[in-house]
Amino acid sequence: MPHAPFVCRCLSGAVLSALLLTPATHAQQAQSTDIEEDFPALEETRVWGTQVVASSVNLDQTAMELKQADHISDLLRPIPGVDVGGAHSLNQRITIRSMDDKDLRISIDGASQNTYMYHHMGNLQIHADILKSVDIDVGTNSVINGGLGGAVRFATKQAQDLLAPGRKAGGRVSLTGSTNSGHNFSGTAYAQLGNVVDVLAYYNHVERADYEVGGGRILGSDGEELPNTNGEVRGLKGEIGDALLKLGFAINANHRLSVSYEHYADKGDYSYRPDMGLATDLAITESLQVPLLWPTEFTRDTFTANYHAELGHTTIKAALFANDSTLWRDESDYALNPDFVTWAAIVEGEADNSGFNLLAETRLQGPLSHTLTYGVDIIRYQTHYRADYTEIATVDTSSEEAASSAVFVQDRVQWGKFAFIPGVRYEEFDLESVVANKTFDEVTGSLAAEFRPVQPLVFKVSATQLFQGPEPAEVFTGAGLFDTPNPELEAETGRNDELSFAYGNSVLGASYFSLGATVFRTDIDSYIYQYAGPAKDNVGDMEIKGVEAYTGYDVGGLSTLLTYSEAESELDAYEEYANLHGARIDRQQGDTWSLEVGYQFTVTDLVLHWDVLHVSDVSAGADLDGATLANAKEGFTLHNISLRWVPRGELEGLEVTLGVDNLFDEFYASQSSRTGTSFHPRFGQLFLTDYEPGRNLKATVGYRF
Repeated sequence: MPHAPFVCRCLSGAVLSALLLTPATHAQQAQSTDIEEDFPALEETRVWGTQVVASSVNLDQTAMELKQADHISDLLRPIPGVDVGGAHSLNQRITIRSMDDKDLRISIDGASQNTYMYHHMGNLQIHADILKSVDIDVGTNSVINGGLGGAVRFATKQAQDLLAPGRKAGGRVSLTGSTNSGHNFSGTAYAQLGNVVDVLAYYNHVERADYEVGGGRILGSDGEELPNTNGEVRGLKGEIGDALLKLGFAINANHRLSVSYEHYADKGDYSYRPDMGLATDLAITESLQVPLLWPTEFTRDTFTANYHAELGHTTIKAALFANDSTLWRDESDYALNPDFVTWAAIVEGEADNSGFNLLAETRLQGPLSHTLTYGVDIIRYQTHYRADYTEIATVDTSSEEAASSAVFVQDRVQWGKFAFIPGVRYEEFDLESVVANKTFDEVTGSLAAEFRPVQPLVFKVSATQLFQGPEPAEVFTGAGLFDTPNPELEAETGRNDELSFAYGNSVLGASYFSLGATVFRTDIDSYIYQYAGPAKDNVGDMEIKGVEAYTGYDVGGLSTLLTYSEAESELDAYEEYANLHGARIDRQQGDTWSLEVGYQFTVTDLVLHWDVLHVSDVSAGADLDGATLANAKEGFTLHNISLRWVPRGELEGLEVTLGVDNLFDEFYASQSSRTGTSFHPRFGQLFLTDYEPGRNLKATVGYRF
């Protein structure tokens, strides 16, 4: 892989970013009580109960609301360095800098969501409508979070943020219909009960439909239309229900406790492999002579207790959680083929995550000001598998466990125009699995430096050591029951280095003008590959490097944002895995540009929004877990438009949003999804590409009362 051109592109983007960024952003960062102090900090984007904050870009203030998001990808794809693969509701798979959700720290209301249920589905199932906020760290840039690639923190709505001034109760109902994805209804009620207690009850019901791809024709690897498909992807039709009950207790002005229970259920007659395209499902179905669709249900029950305290110069945030996820499928129809009678079963996999985390921040003033951030992070994983074979009256069961414990401290030392941010973390990971039964531990450190010669201009350089223990086996294929032991398996370690420049001011005739970028390099030593051979194993050292950049220009009612991201990965393989040398991470995508343009008509209470996403081609090459015959990825360009009306006066409370996703009916697949053609010894060539929906007209009507 040529390095010089890449470095030149990175440095040119970084130098350019030194010119412009918003001063309000950095003023907010300096005053923030946020734990991380990541750079560049971003203004928060508040829409219908939602804030979107990411460390790599400043989002338009109304863009997220206008998207009428019914999939996490609708929210996150404009963020440089972030993508969401998988078009199926069971396969929302977040990637950051090509690393998928197994390498990220993902939480909802502080509850860990890292449950490797099934390699054909993602780690996260949540509907966008329930979210109050999404806070994303693009890359691991401090000792606070751990993990390899970054963190995504989802927070759900709560009553105190929704109540109008002077009101003790309120609510909202919303109905969304579309021409190519289904429809959903949500209802929210919230109230302040006395001076101490507030309550929120929320329910969202989604009817998902089998959608039509762009152009109305599903093509196979040979470019010919798949017979008898009529352009419609089957195996998507199902129902999602998401219920949330949350109680808040304002103990006094400085102490708040909230407890919540969420139940999420996704069920339908789904394809066996939700991450693979219809062509693969049809080929395997025809070969085995079994049904295309299988009764499937995923449920998640989450209990959380969150505590927030302001004690003078110290802020404390703590969360206690229990998160239970279950994937169930009726596979008894294997008995329809006499050759597979012994496969017929009711299969269930369960993953239980429970834990506690505490983050505290203490601010000390003096000749040198200090912001100390410290805490603990404890997570326990338990997995269970059960297959009840319906025709042969036998049962398979298995279970595994793991526990992660970490303590950390970080200090931001401010000295005039300079800031130094050292940190240290100790983490221990205990694994009791078929592959390995051992304890891994590591002390990691981080060091960052900032320089602000003038208020609008900031430079930052940082280095963070990485550590992540091997996770338990995926649950739904046996929770280790069929795995091969590998007692020599080691934890992944490494380092993430970043260089950032930013400047911002009201210049060039704009009320808000910004431009910023980050150049990064992530080295992961002892990279673990699930399919290395008989057992998962450390196959070499993975290098990921790239750049993320953005520029925005706002004037009057017009707001614009242009972003760019690039991430390239390459494995330096160990000698015994020389055949993998030079391989990239399969989820890697091409250079990505996004453009967001909005205009607000204050007189008519209308907001227009247009966004464009362009992803370039990825050439064929060695990769890990990708297609084996043809793995080049086709680029694509998407256009989405929206119009929103929120009237005042007598119609206040009404919200109407109209939009068209994939305006020009592009035939495409996300490059973070399954793509390409593979060879299987039984089924022959399999075309894996998981195509996204074609043109989709949406309308949402909501009313607050």
